[in-house]
Amino acid sequence: MDAADLFRAAVDRRDLDALDSLLTDDIRLNSPVKFTPFEGKPMVMGLLGVLLRTFEDFRYIGRCTGSAQAGDGAETPSTVLVFRAEAGGKEIHGIDLLHVGDDGLIKEITVMVRPQSAVHALGEAVLAGLVADGLAPAPTPS
Repeated sequence: MDAADLFRAAVDRRDLDALDSLLTDDIRLNSPVKFTPFEGKPMVMGLLGVLLRTFEDFRYIGRCTGSAQAGDGAETPSTVLVFRAEAGGKEIHGIDLLHVGDDGLIKEITVMVRPQSAVHALGEAVLAGLVADGLAPAPTPS
């Protein structure tokens, strides 16, 4: 099994320890709800924990493999995992693009979701989870 297979299996089991073992220490996660990436294993693992709690009926429904350029410009073995889920009452269609480094560990993840209404619902739910876990400051009232 490669890193993408192990990642998928860990997500299916909701196994954060297994996910932790698959990521580089300097992992980057590009999110559809935040302009700058989440960086470093502690932050990305916190986010993954929130996502595993936030998504309802999460399931991977497809996989494509090949290579792609990661954020650092390096061409890496890459896998796209296609998923469906619900969050905040919205049906989500999305992909996880996993970039694997020379060491066989995942060095970058890019998550893309649609439709826009689902992105908005997901962003609110994730922010609430990050705030609750102490990983993000509470938004200031306007």
